[in-house]
Amino acid sequence: MADRLFALDGKTALVTGGGTGIGAMIADGLVRRGVRTYITGRAPGRVARAAEELSSTGGSCIGLVADLAGPDGAPALARDIAAREEQLDILVNNAGASAPGSLAETQIEDWDLVLDVNLRAAFFLTRELLPLLRAAAREEDPARVINIGSIGGLHVPNWEAHAYGASKAALHHLTRSLARALGGDRITVNAIAPGPFPSGLTDTNSEAVRKSVATYIPLGRPGTADDVEGTVTFLASRAGAYVNGHVLPLDGGYIAAL
Repeated sequence: MADRLFALDGKTALVTGGGTGIGAMIADGLVRRGVRTYITGRAPGRVARAAEELSSTGGSCIGLVADLAGPDGAPALARDIAAREEQLDILVNNAGASAPGSLAETQIEDWDLVLDVNLRAAFFLTRELLPLLRAAAREEDPARVINIGSIGGLHVPNWEAHAYGASKAALHHLTRSLARALGGDRITVNAIAPGPFPSGLTDTNSEAVRKSVATYIPLGRPGTADDVEGTVTFLASRAGAYVNGHVLPLDGGYIAAL
């Protein structure tokens, strides 16, 4: 007998940047659990291939082209979803950008790109999708917004990543302010702050990352697909329905050991 406390089947989700890295891990878990899942990417061919691969388990994954760096990206994506769905149960704001992070290297265009994708897009996409989220919200089972932050927004790392860290710290704050604003609509807003996971932004096989993991993470390993799938499943299911406005480090104990 399936555990209904953690069941997600029949729900609908959008995972921005869901074709690669942590986003793909999240989307894969949702699809396999019976969630009709939309993923986004900038390259039509790449996002279509990712959606096809994620659907290969027999689930439903739809790839949409979206560029969230520009001011029209979030409204356009929201219109695309609204043309296909009457409600949205789960929004995962995962799309992210990084750039050379040192004080000397950072250019205005680098700063703007990182803040636009990591922060502005999450805010305006959430706002534009509110009608669909409200339509899905129930007293006992709210609609969910899950923001993908970073441990880089919880502390200052040993390397320079000024724009990235600032964007993720701001996203964590935005998570709390949106939780307060949307609780009355039966929409919860939480964030996950991952440590090192394999992604386009982090090469967990590199010598530098392996050394950092061995030195600073008590569990002694980087994150895996099961780790983030389990966390998202908890937050998106009935099990996590009363969790609201929190930033959950998913880091093997990194922040606790600082």
